[in-house]
Amino acid sequence: MAHTIVTEICEGVADCVDACPVACIHPGPAKNAKGNDWYWIDFTTCIDCGICIQVCPVEEAIVPEERPDLQKTPK
Repeated sequence: MAHTIVTEICEGVADCVDACPVACIHPGPAKNAKGNDWYWIDFTTCIDCGICIQVCPVEEAIVPEERPDLQKTPK
């Protein structure tokens, strides 16, 4: 099962992007409710390795399950 970046908690630090071994983390198209850039995880590409959670400095910005209700995935 894929991981999820919680759009409204993400602060756009992007440490997860460089750390991801399968390049499944992408920038969102606009700012989130806090006015920050945000990122999203492609659920079909994520290998559930957990590296993104380990490197993210923002507490609870990434959850270890697929939660489309928390992640504004661009269409």
